[in-house]
Amino acid sequence: MSSVEQILITPLYQMHLDAGAKMVPFAGYEMPLQYPLGIKKEHLHTRENAGLFDVSHMGQIKITGENAKQALETLVPVDIVDLPLMKQRYAVLTNTNGGVMDDLMVTNIDDDSLFLVVNAACKVADYKHLKSLVDRGCEVELLEDVALLALQGPKSCEVLAQFAPACTEMTFMTAKKLTIGEVECLVTRSGYSGEDGFEISMPAFEAERIAKLFLSDHAVQWVGLGARDSLRLEAGLSLYGHELDENHTPVESSLAWALSKARRHDGVRPGGYPGDSAIMKQLSEGTEAKIVGLQPEGRIPVRDGTLIEDDAGNNVGKVTSGGFGPSAGKPIAIARIAVNFIDDNSALFALVREKRISVSIVKLPFVKQNYFRG
Repeated sequence: MSSVEQILITPLYQMHLDAGAKMVPFAGYEMPLQYPLGIKKEHLHTRENAGLFDVSHMGQIKITGENAKQALETLVPVDIVDLPLMKQRYAVLTNTNGGVMDDLMVTNIDDDSLFLVVNAACKVADYKHLKSLVDRGCEVELLEDVALLALQGPKSCEVLAQFAPACTEMTFMTAKKLTIGEVECLVTRSGYSGEDGFEISMPAFEAERIAKLFLSDHAVQWVGLGARDSLRLEAGLSLYGHELDENHTPVESSLAWALSKARRHDGVRPGGYPGDSAIMKQLSEGTEAKIVGLQPEGRIPVRDGTLIEDDAGNNVGKVTSGGFGPSAGKPIAIARIAVNFIDDNSALFALVREKRISVSIVKLPFVKQNYFRG
């Protein structure tokens, strides 16, 4: 960020200060890293009760037009045309080489409107990229004066139902317009913790009032960026700039599951998005490396950027995310590893301060995902 750019704050900034949050710069915003409870307890509280996250720094974008769904399909390798009303789908924006520009959530909110939630650090670039859809008759709006709260954890539905009983009718990756404290909000049953939960979009000036409603329940505690990251790591969820970037395709990042059948070479609407030939070639022929889970031996955390070697000392990959999993009770990591060293069960080692730590490839997630599917 250049010296002329001012750091931004969310509509809930004062509430974070009042709650004793440790604030840090993140994606151009002053954001809460943790509260007095501490990262580990915030993490465990979310797994056991309900954590409240201010994610208002994320980008909220609306695409409107008769052919909005067809238009967005020109930029993502995902089936948007057949996305049902008030359903949500995970997607990626790709560049001409098939690399991932960003990952996002797409919700079909009515016959001619899509609602997108994109990453904070990418939202300006995403908006400019999506503006190309104007040429296809769409209006693309980066929503201002809005806030976004995530209520996550096994008690999140019980908490939200006190104020919006219809939330109990929702299942994972569905949406509803719900009235919370006399405020109409767009709610999706989704999140980034691996737990059941909701993301709630609302007018910025109502955010503090709604946050206070949730916090009035003893099951709810503020949770910061620190625990948000450890929760998603345990759940095996990708983070842009770590598992995902412009130099690697979704296939190389183990996101083949997110590439809709309809958009593959044998699908009803194959290709037609940036980097389609590179991505479909990899779907057919495989890749040289992919994202996997790593279980370090012992208690020393293996952090982002740590190199992975084989028994002979050859570099075979790098950790993309790593740390300690409070629910797992041990160090955990995600890494990009050369495929031939994954498939042959080679002995692998992480280089931590010039010490070799034995690591094993394990299936993700580290902690069971508890999404509510009905």
